[in-house]
Amino acid sequence: MKNIIKVAFLSSVITAAMVYVILEWRPLRSATSRPPDVSWASSSSASMSSPVPIPPGLSEDEKNNIDIYQRYSPGVVNITTTTLAYDFFLRPIPMESGTGSGAVIDTLGHIVTNHHVIADAQRLEVTLWDKSKYQAKVVGDDPNHDLAVIQIDAPKDKLKPIPMGTSKGLLVGQKVLAIGNPYGLQRTMTAGIVSSLGRSIETENERVIDDVIQTDAPINPGNSGGPLMNSAGEIIGINAAIYSTSGGGSIGIGFAIPVDTVHEITGDLIKLGYVPHPYLGVVNPIPLADYPFIAEALRLNTDHGLMVTRLVPEGPASRAGVRDATQDLIIGNRRIAVGGDVLLAVQGRDVNSRAELDSIIEKFKPGDRVTVTVLRAGRKMDLPVTLAEAPRR
Repeated sequence: MKNIIKVAFLSSVITAAMVYVILEWRPLRSATSRPPDVSWASSSSASMSSPVPIPPGLSEDEKNNIDIYQRYSPGVVNITTTTLAYDFFLRPIPMESGTGSGAVIDTLGHIVTNHHVIADAQRLEVTLWDKSKYQAKVVGDDPNHDLAVIQIDAPKDKLKPIPMGTSKGLLVGQKVLAIGNPYGLQRTMTAGIVSSLGRSIETENERVIDDVIQTDAPINPGNSGGPLMNSAGEIIGINAAIYSTSGGGSIGIGFAIPVDTVHEITGDLIKLGYVPHPYLGVVNPIPLADYPFIAEALRLNTDHGLMVTRLVPEGPASRAGVRDATQDLIIGNRRIAVGGDVLLAVQGRDVNSRAELDSIIEKFKPGDRVTVTVLRAGRKMDLPVTLAEAPRR
């Protein structure tokens, strides 16, 4: 009996020690999940609600930077995510997993951020400009655009919405300002210009976001979800990604999702909790440009387009008469389904990759009718297809 008690006591001690190590031992935490060891700059409620007088002698550009920061930085929040880890005995332990940024868009507590900031989080905590903290709930998220809307229940006088502008008509060279929480350092502002437009980036679910804004304003881990603003203090984009050869911080190439996309989908996120996406119902087509031997083996009259191998049963393409694979082609030790239609274009736009196909279809809505051009038995055909709403995963 004494031995049993000793074993039980020893197990409890070991368990407590392991929990302490997991939760408190700093070297085990990700460097990007907490602020570096520096002192926080003080920012009292009074200083944020009452603008500090701008001293004389500053340039107009400096005055503009200061004015925008004082007026709109209170609308930028810090988002801390908590996920579950498991101890040696497979018991769940909450652990802080990362930080990001968000922009308040109304006095109802709605906050726009990135999908990847809140993905897989068990708990979300939002810190406002006055350091007050609120638990947040996810209202809606859309991995395809890497955007999400969360909400907090906070007094209206603490919510400082940032006006949303437009990303249409932006020009390379325009001044931009980014406000966020890089490495957990709250309400940090950096400045730069629009360094390019019309970029494309790939999301975590391998979808492509088009018309992305490129900027040289320094953006670092923790800036994700924060606003990219113009010189009028309007949001023109939501900072989403950085390009880095080392996996570290900014090297002068950052990307922001255009605010026109935010305008377009925010209503659905708040109302439905998701964004209805259209789909064609073509599964894993083969890009002929990557497999020229297929075109040669089948004597196709094209070396581009997508070989249709499989269709969603009763999906939009299937109902429109698109045909999938009719035979298997043996190439060495590989068996490839071939013999279906070759998808050449949608609405007159050539498609040579799955990413191009998804990008074109994404510009439409469920219920829209599009013309699909296919090659069948050496002859081009135009087939009208009514897009359906993509099944939610």
